[in-house]
Amino acid sequence: MSMNLKGAFEGYRRENGRMGVRNHVIILPVDDLSNAAAEAVANNIKGSLAIPHAYGRLQFGADLDLHFRTLIGTGCNPNVAGVVVIGIEPGWTGRIVEGVAKSGKPVEGFAIEQNGDINTIANASRAAYRMVKHASRLKRSRADLVELWVSTKCGESDTTSGLASCPTVGNAFDKLWENGNTLVFGETSEITGGEHLVAQRCRTPEVAAQFMAMFDRYQRVIEANKTSDLSESQPTKGNIEGGLTTIEEKALGNIQKIGRHCLVDGVLDKAEAPTGPGLWFMDSSSAAAEMVTLCAASGYAVHFFPTGQGNVIGNPILPVIKLTANPRTQRTMSEHIDVDVTGLLQKRMNMDEAGEALLDCMLRTAEGELTAAELLGHREFSLTRLYESA
Repeated sequence: MSMNLKGAFEGYRRENGRMGVRNHVIILPVDDLSNAAAEAVANNIKGSLAIPHAYGRLQFGADLDLHFRTLIGTGCNPNVAGVVVIGIEPGWTGRIVEGVAKSGKPVEGFAIEQNGDINTIANASRAAYRMVKHASRLKRSRADLVELWVSTKCGESDTTSGLASCPTVGNAFDKLWENGNTLVFGETSEITGGEHLVAQRCRTPEVAAQFMAMFDRYQRVIEANKTSDLSESQPTKGNIEGGLTTIEEKALGNIQKIGRHCLVDGVLDKAEAPTGPGLWFMDSSSAAAEMVTLCAASGYAVHFFPTGQGNVIGNPILPVIKLTANPRTQRTMSEHIDVDVTGLLQKRMNMDEAGEALLDCMLRTAEGELTAAELLGHREFSLTRLYESA
């Protein structure tokens, strides 16, 4: 490889020691009713970024815990320099402010009740102004590559995914894992039929038992709620058009993303942050925007996204590097593809060369090069829900 994995990259050192690759000031609504105010603040203060979403009222129990964990984790992500939180009422707003504050970064919260939109927008805009000014003064500093956290999820898979683009991620993950980086994969339902292969790759029997417990729980949910089958859900209509006929075929391709040598070092709940380096499995939806959002909330700084039929996914704070081995997708959707590995199936490149191309793109992205999704304005942010609101 031309790239030395023992090398370094230039990123932003945050107050808690983590290294980020972007320098966003985000306007984070606690709930759907606060989206308009958050977007107004972002409109007022250039360089700030609103992250609207659809939920946040009358959730309870584990669903509410996940909601807070996701929003707090998003604010704590090292790609974020500062956070302005806006909510309807002060209780939940303060809870998110308190959670983000533990990261040490600047955070302020504003509640709309008894203040109204106009006053809230004005006050929050002043806070955003201060934070963007602060962020604009920050300089990149050098860090060992081992400090870069990398996540992965695939989407719109087809036969080329399992044969080439997912193994390319696996090749890169093998090298990053051996280097001591912190990695994550997930998509619990999409491993169906290959779950035993993941269990065999777990570092210890305890990790394997945790993984199987999460997999079995997801399977019980699916079994309890499906009709006669999961037609057009797993595999999707796009998967079927791309030549995948069963969830087992899809799973075998999906699992290629963890390479040939990585061991699964630990298991995470949704939006939970890892406690150490290695490869982690996160219980998560297979929906692209949901999974990438959870990875951002878990603290990951760069994301690998192999696609077959073509997927346009991005994220507000987590750069999504998309790669494909499908020549048609590369021809018709090239503006969405960061790394072209079509040469694998055309025998113009080998797997190490493909993995090197992905790692080189990762390093360029970490040092500021914009991904296709960033250039095209794709900022998909989708919260995972567990059950109905109260």
